[in-house]
Amino acid sequence: MRRPLAVALTGGIAAGKSEALRAFARHGAAVESSDDVVHRLYAEDEGLHEALCARWGERVFRGGEPDRAAIGEIVFADRGELAWLEGELHPRVRAAVSDWLARQTGDVAVVEIPLLYETGGESRFDRVVVVTAPAQVRAGRRGGLARREERLVPDEEKVRRADFAYVNDGTLEQLDAFVAGVLEALRSS
Repeated sequence: MRRPLAVALTGGIAAGKSEALRAFARHGAAVESSDDVVHRLYAEDEGLHEALCARWGERVFRGGEPDRAAIGEIVFADRGELAWLEGELHPRVRAAVSDWLARQTGDVAVVEIPLLYETGGESRFDRVVVVTAPAQVRAGRRGGLARREERLVPDEEKVRRADFAYVNDGTLEQLDAFVAGVLEALRSS
């Protein structure tokens, strides 16, 4: 049995990656979001719970579950703490995504990974799709840009390294048409 073409979907904050992922699903691709994987890890991974408790104590738990807001307050105020958390999360996310990809039986499997280039993850995929948007569009969608923006690979670099790129400053229908075109190209190659 042939494995599906593994496609990474990435881009800047509030560029429209989640909308693009939904469009890939509508057009028949298997889809997964690394953000959803992180949510599942926070909910289910006892090893992660133990590491969080050992590092920060009960203050980062609410009702026995990790409190993402409390964790965010710590890691976005201290790059060392962010690096520690990423050291815990990224290997777990990579393993979960690899396991998910191994179980797919369709022709194309797309994984949304916001920090693809920042973590060196592009080599694990056959193709990369980047969705960008002008800063003013992203700020309007997000209500201002996030604090982490300065640590990200610039959009121009992401576009240069990608197999497919789209500036998402139009309608959802235009984004959907781009995704349909990408899938047509992938399936015909």
